[in-house]
Order: sequence, then structure tokens, then C-alpha cells
Amino acid sequence: MTGVHPLPPRAPGRLGGVALVLGGALSVQFGSALAALLFPRTGVAGAVTLRLTIGALVMLVVCRPRVRGYGRRDWAAVVAFGLALAGMNSIFYQAIERIPLGPAVTLEVLGPLALSVFGARRAAAWFWAALALGGVALLGQGGFDRLDPVGAALALTAGAMWAAYIVCSARIGARFPGADGLALALTVAALLTLPFGLADGGGHLADPVVLGLGTALALLASVLPYSLELAALRRLPTATFAVMMSLGPAIAAVAGWLVLGQALRPVEVLAIGLVVAASAGAVRAAAPPPSPARPSPPPPAVPGVPAEADPAAVSAAAAAPPARR
Repeated sequence: MTGVHPLPPRAPGRLGGVALVLGGALSVQFGSALAALLFPRTGVAGAVTLRLTIGALVMLVVCRPRVRGYGRRDWAAVVAFGLALAGMNSIFYQAIERIPLGPAVTLEVLGPLALSVFGARRAAAWFWAALALGGVALLGQGGFDRLDPVGAALALTAGAMWAAYIVCSARIGARFPGADGLALALTVAALLTLPFGLADGGGHLADPVVLGLGTALALLASVLPYSLELAALRRLPTATFAVMMSLGPAIAAVAGWLVLGQALRPVEVLAIGLVVAASAGAVRAAAPPPSPARPSPPPPAVPGVPAEADPAAVSAAAAAPPARR
């Protein structure tokens, strides 16, 4: 590849990396199922507040982000990221209160999928978009009235917020070291949702059982998957990681069935499978084709930028929806 050094060997244990990705995906989706169990006790807004507040506290303790030395644009990026986090989680939890978890994640993933398709600018990407729309049409064959039109609309809106989250996440990653920006944005999201959570959950939020479930939710939906996926990225090619993340709707359907007893019709299972395939295909379509190999002098070293950065991996990372719920 012109002007690019070969990638260094990755950490051993690709099979272990696959297990880490699956563990993170299972954690996120079973966390969403746990959130649905909290709704009768705390209300939707109360569950969102518990998850974001406890998650923010854990991230602040672990990361200890620096707050000095940043300008207005940096803090504007943090606020925008916090708004995306608060909106995405609040709207998605409102959706899964009304429709099963599997279809909700299937509709939600259309947001990042659309972002990936438009970013790819290739004819193949539009094929995958059409396949995803076919999956959504199949969901409708099961009856959108069964899914509840409001719930379906909320899931689609949460998908748009997820796409905004991805854009904001990239900007935060360029401005803040490590997970500092995420910790600060989670704090903003927690503060934004706190008044609604207190109004919805009231004194129930202080109940020891509810606090225990809220802590489990924050760990399952935020802390554990972020940690597992970070470790997985040290073992797996980024494109492989991105394709595996496309399994989210299928894992959500299993979590909804096991935890919430949400059985799906065969046509809905097929619809979810089509969207999973479309998501994986769109990630592949987003990666640029390899350039013809030809000798070239190594590029000059730039402090803080690894010479072995792989453009295809960067493109796949941009196309892949990161864990967030």
C-alpha cells in the first residue's frame, strides 16, 4: 500500500477477541432487557437517569478527566455529545417500553446503517441499504400495529440520534485523550435527564433494590461493554470488529426472548436477519479497496501519529456503530 507500512502483528488470541466482542454485545442488549424490567418501578425516565448517572459516576472515578485547558469549541463538543447520549438513550427506552427489544434494535440500527451507506459513496452500499429496507418491510408484514406505530417511530428516531452520537463521538475523540470526553459527556447527559428522572421515579430511585438494579444496568450497558470492546480492538482487525457489531439486532431478539418473554414470528426473525446481513455488508462496502502495492519511501515520522495507521481500518471504524446503550 503506497506510503503505508505493513500493520504490526496484533495481540495474540483472535478467538479471544471474538469472545470479547460477543461478550460486549451480550452485555449491551441484556442491559437493555434489564432496563425494561426497571420501567414498572422507576418509569422510563427514572431508568434512564439511573443508568446515565451511575455510569457517569463510575466513568468519572475511573477516568478522572482533566477539565482545565479546553476551549469553547471543546466544551461545545462535550455538550453536543451529552445531548446525543441523553436523547438516544431516552428515546430508545421509550421505544422498548412499547415494542419488543429485537424489532426496536432492528429499526434503530438503520440510523448508523444510513450513515455508513452515505459515507461509502459506492453502488454496492445502496444494495445493502435496499436489503435493510426489505427487512423493515418484512417487519411490517408482521403488522406495525402489533409493534405499535409510536414505538416504531421512536426506535427510528433513536437511530437518528445514534448516528448523531457517532459523529459527536469522532469529534470528541479528536479533542480529548482516552475516555475523558466520554466521561464528561456522560456527566452532561446525566444532568440533562436528572430532573425528568426524579419527576418520574421520585422516591423509588432511592430504594436499595432499585439502586442495585440501576447499578447493574449502568455496568451492563456502559462500563462492561466499553471495556470489553476496547480489549477486543487490540486483538481483532477493525473491519472484523465492525462486522461483528452488526449482530446487535439478533442478540437483542434473543435477550428479549430470554429475559422478557418476547417471542418473535418467523417473518420477524427473517427481517432481523436481513438487517444484520445488510449492516455487515455495508461495513464491508465502506472500506476502500486496497491500493496496488508499489515501493515507496517510508513517510516522515509524526509525533503522536503511528506510521502504520491503516486507512481501510479507519474507514471501517467510522462505518461501525460503537457500543453506546
